[in-house]
Amino acid sequence: MEFDHAGIATAEFDDLAALYETVFDAPVVHEEEFEGLRVGFCELGGGYFELLEPLGDDGPIADYIDRQGSGLHHVALRTDDVAGALARAKEADLALIDEEPRPGAWGHDVAFVHPDSTGGVLVEFVEH
Repeated sequence: MEFDHAGIATAEFDDLAALYETVFDAPVVHEEEFEGLRVGFCELGGGYFELLEPLGDDGPIADYIDRQGSGLHHVALRTDDVAGALARAKEADLALIDEEPRPGAWGHDVAFVHPDSTGGVLVEFVEH
């Protein structure tokens, strides 16, 4: 596995995207609306910052921002086999949010591991 991206929950997509491009030279290279979110990927070296802005008051990112405020939401690891990564996580007795891969942003298959099993970090497996 390799690092793919850090997911950042934000209520200020445009401001954060401009900051990341100006300060970190990480321009938005892909943007879409997905499952009630405005999602953008800011490219930086071999990975991305994924900006996640809720388009309404409901949903997991809106709830996260209400509870925690804007900030780091998850860390994503790139794999060639999300189903295999899930199987290894399950064998290691990690708590899975997803039992099977599901469609994610940018057309990738994804699955999440609960932060209670990974030191308080929500981990996403992403298959390109």
